[in-house]
Amino acid sequence: METIGVVGVNCRDKNTEFVAGLTIPKSERALRLPELARDIGVDEIVYIATCNRVEVAFRGDGETQVAEYRRRVFQSLIGRAPHPGEAERTLRAWVGEGAVEHLFLVASGLDSAQLGEQEVRTQVREALMVAREAGVSGTLLDHVLTKALRVATKVQQYVPKSGRRTSLADIALEYLEDRLHETPGPVALIGVSAMTRQCGHVLAEKASSLLVVNRTPEKGRDLARELRGEYRSLDAFRRRPDGVEAVLVATGSVDVILGHPELERLAARAPSGKPPLIVDMSVPSNTDLEAARALGVELVEMNEILAEASADRERQLVDLAPARQLVDESLARLRKAMAEELMSPIIAQLNQRYRQTATEGLRRLFKKELRKFDEGEREAVYRWAEVLARRFAHIPIKGLRELAAEFGAPAVKVFLAAAGEDFLAESPRVVERLDALAKTDV
Repeated sequence: METIGVVGVNCRDKNTEFVAGLTIPKSERALRLPELARDIGVDEIVYIATCNRVEVAFRGDGETQVAEYRRRVFQSLIGRAPHPGEAERTLRAWVGEGAVEHLFLVASGLDSAQLGEQEVRTQVREALMVAREAGVSGTLLDHVLTKALRVATKVQQYVPKSGRRTSLADIALEYLEDRLHETPGPVALIGVSAMTRQCGHVLAEKASSLLVVNRTPEKGRDLARELRGEYRSLDAFRRRPDGVEAVLVATGSVDVILGHPELERLAARAPSGKPPLIVDMSVPSNTDLEAARALGVELVEMNEILAEASADRERQLVDLAPARQLVDESLARLRKAMAEELMSPIIAQLNQRYRQTATEGLRRLFKKELRKFDEGEREAVYRWAEVLARRFAHIPIKGLRELAAEFGAPAVKVFLAAAGEDFLAESPRVVERLDALAKTDV
């Protein structure tokens, strides 16, 4: 695990504008990933971007310091070299088991602003699929993230299904439902995303009608049929919007979609006569804040939703303690499984070395002190010696497994060298294996 690294940021550490500056539009990610991998200097990479975080997971070379990877990530995503200390101040970094643990927590929603958030699992799965499509996910990252997604599925059993908000979408829905209670009427969903889909299924029972607005007609029409609503193209809606009481915006665009002209038209056409509520969950916001203020349009941006989620977070930590324990246990099992897999050739060679030592000693005895033993007696002694050799090998091998799991290949190499330099000197394949593992994953 030592070569796995993660460099990232979330909206609890920095504002949404900074996170937005690191966000690659969805439509560009498959094309940008190989370039990002080259900029960072790695072969395996997965780029995870959600409404409130950006994480770049990668497999390093075992030699480059994580601080250098952090600088490279900053430069590649921001488009300029960081000022002295800027990358360290703005980006967080994890390496080795800490990086794997972080990926487990992210996928499980236990590092989300809204603890136990379910949408992030889908977003991590999509990120892995994009990396596979781009040919940069690699064997190790693919394995680790697949395990993380399995753990995330199990974590959901500890997340209460009712009586609490389990996602940022739940918070957005509260704003929308309050508005519909005050002024019932139609609702527009701008963008086809996990957020709009989840909210749409709830709003289908609350709003008088739903309107799905999207740039891509196929996706927009599919969601409209799913929600039993109507479809409008984004351009048509911006030029001549339908009369709605509320608008939910959740797109992958970095552009302003609802500027002063669009908001003015929306305010003029609201059935109740009151300017519609805009809940904008896009990062960056697709709605012009200054224009909304000038027109008296109530705008709820992601920063407000995250602030509410943060207040919930402290109360939820205790409730989700069993989920955190599940993550810790899963991480320990993964560490041991990877150590076992990668150490198995070395353990096999150690077992062979013990058997060879016992066999060579018996051969000398059969030439001298035990030369009178017949063939049957010698075979029985050989079998006994092999059993004894396995028993003698059991304790150091068990210790080596634990040593590899806890401290990695470098510690194993030190142990073997201290235990007997002749073993490493006579077994160049073991030395090569340990040197390779020290630069990879055990």
